[in-house]
Amino acid sequence: MNGYDKLLRSRKRIMESITQNIHLFGQPPSAGRQYSMLFFENKPMTLDEMAEELGMSKTSMSTSIRSLAESKLVERVWERGVRKDLYKVNDDWYQNFIDTFSLRWGRSISLHLSAIRRSNRELQELIEDESADEEVVELAKQDIEKLNYMRSYYEWLERLVDAFEDHLIFDLVPKNVEES
Repeated sequence: MNGYDKLLRSRKRIMESITQNIHLFGQPPSAGRQYSMLFFENKPMTLDEMAEELGMSKTSMSTSIRSLAESKLVERVWERGVRKDLYKVNDDWYQNFIDTFSLRWGRSISLHLSAIRRSNRELQELIEDESADEEVVELAKQDIEKLNYMRSYYEWLERLVDAFEDHLIFDLVPKNVEES
């Protein structure tokens, strides 16, 4: 096996790994193939070039690249004299993770805290209702305790997301020195 074959084998292994794990960023395997191909390119590429390289339709490439761009995993770049859109990988993997983590967990936190507030109000009204059954009132009080625990957790999680977004996480878990 010559050096070029070894290089290709090594790249293929990483490309397969990226393709299998891209779902963690909310992306389908086809976007993983596209992302990993761009990762090893030393220049931005057009959709036509990507479609030809991967043997996929331009429509499929367009859908994947839009999704990758929305997730900030790739970015559109401009190059003098090139009329078609060019794309390259966003090289800051730390920020890619932070953006994905913050977006996904931020939505979840907001949804849960809103549900907890609404349920707490309803349960409090139930407890204050003099005509409510005593057993139901006791269950409502127990539920409020559980919801207070949930609220505490989601408020902590909200602070964790803030620590990622403010890069304070790197004070606790520093980047490797050679990657700073």
